[in-house]
Amino acid sequence: MTLPPVHPIEAESYRILASRVDLSAWPPLARAVVARVIHAAADVGYADTLVVDETACAAGVAALRAGAPVVADVDMVAVASRRAGTRSLLVEGRARAEVDRAAEPDLTVSAAAMRCAAERWPTGAVVVVGNAPTALREVVRLAAGGRFAPALVIGLPVGFVGAAESKAELRASGLLAISNVGERGGSAVAAAALNALWRVSQEATS
Repeated sequence: MTLPPVHPIEAESYRILASRVDLSAWPPLARAVVARVIHAAADVGYADTLVVDETACAAGVAALRAGAPVVADVDMVAVASRRAGTRSLLVEGRARAEVDRAAEPDLTVSAAAMRCAAERWPTGAVVVVGNAPTALREVVRLAAGGRFAPALVIGLPVGFVGAAESKAELRASGLLAISNVGERGGSAVAAAALNALWRVSQEATS
């Protein structure tokens, strides 16, 4: 596939980024992810808090090149990374939550959507969480129970309640993952991390 040319504004943004933070110590794939996240957030602080493993990035690129399904916790992430074929299952999650809340009153729609994703794609999916810590915790729980084996989990939810903790749980789970330390995150940065890997996957095949 032929990638669109880099817009002059984007090129200038990356030039400014390079003048403000040195990312040369990161290996190539991780560096691409870190740079795109910083670009999306205009926040060089992510260079200090992102946890990006080169092996995990390589697994994500391989999965994307192989046409793996990409599932997001919310529609915002899916829209922001639509070129990668990302989809959210919130409609199915809403229906699932109505059933499962009989036993689990606190179940969120995004967490229920991850149950739907695990049933539809039990192995090999790329999972992107940028909004809901409960969705990320559900992914970790399903994986621990042997019900979900994603190729890569991008876990960058935002918020004061549960975001930092859910990312810590992801890092402790043994899953191949991209995350950050702390409460910052969000749909834009999660999509940016995925888009960086997607772009590499396309460059490798173009």
